[in-house]
Amino acid sequence: MKPVCVLGNGQLGRMLRQAGEPLGIAVYPVGLDAQPEAVPYQDAVITAEIERWPETALTRELAGCRSFINRDIFPRLADRLPQKQLLDQLDLATAPWSALNAPEQWSTLFSCLGERLMVKRRTGGYDGRGQWCIQQGQAIELPEEVYGEAIIEQAINFSAEVSLVGARSHDGHCVFYPLTHNLHQQGILRASVALPQPDPQLQQQAEQMLSAILQHLNYVGVMAMECFVVGDKLLINELAPRVHNSGHWTQNGASISQFELHLRALLDLPLPVPVVNSPSVMINLIGTECCTEWLALPRVRLHWYQKEVRPGRKVGHLNLNDSHIEALQQTLQALAPLLPNDYHGCLRWAEQQLG
Repeated sequence: MKPVCVLGNGQLGRMLRQAGEPLGIAVYPVGLDAQPEAVPYQDAVITAEIERWPETALTRELAGCRSFINRDIFPRLADRLPQKQLLDQLDLATAPWSALNAPEQWSTLFSCLGERLMVKRRTGGYDGRGQWCIQQGQAIELPEEVYGEAIIEQAINFSAEVSLVGARSHDGHCVFYPLTHNLHQQGILRASVALPQPDPQLQQQAEQMLSAILQHLNYVGVMAMECFVVGDKLLINELAPRVHNSGHWTQNGASISQFELHLRALLDLPLPVPVVNSPSVMINLIGTECCTEWLALPRVRLHWYQKEVRPGRKVGHLNLNDSHIEALQQTLQALAPLLPNDYHGCLRWAEQQLG
């Protein structure tokens, strides 16, 4: 099998490399500043763990490679403006929105979109950065450079946040995982819960929406679609053309992880529907020192990224999986004293999602 070269050497590239090892697939995550002659890309299939990258000697070299799968899709979806335009083009529900180009727009924007609005940088903003909530009647304090480089959306009153992770093969075959329920705090994903039998109406709706996107783009590999649940309908919030944080539970909770599924799709290997037989919980470790006592809990699987611990930085995650919901809930309770106090709310949330 061909090797796979991953543009980016963060935790997603690392987990793709780990997923390739049992299948005998050599995966090479490479930093953006690597010298092209040091990267074995000539005979490799090329993918990326990030949507947007600066121009370097390596990225200039890879830009001309026909084996760079989804090469032209990454920049399109990395920019929220063409991403929103794509959803409108496909008639897929999303929050009412507009481009934000000048301060003179505010009066019109409030009258058209509502009294509470979300400003999002078109590129580069993630994990809550580059986003502002603006309330009508309050002073509007945005960096001057945001105008012309942002979109603005109606702030949605949603009952839940969910994501769908799916994959498409070269021949257009699509497979999906069950919908994942997510909890964000300050714009950062804190916890995810996946059940083997999600709401069938929402699952069908989500699969139809993501399938339409994958087929229209002729996309190959794993993509994640984040949505708001409003009543019995889904509104698409954002798309991520890569393996995704909310799919990390699949490493221990599915017959095929999202990382292996991505490699299979890229290399045109069989793409069966992953089997999910039991509930799973994923807890993000954010700015938290490693604690070996987590490993004393038999249902906890630690994935540590070997990164310097800094406030607000994702440094690992914990996966919990068991066919007995009560056992999972008890494990979450046992985790509480082993995590900082600010995790207690998300642990209780995960318990509630399990039922």
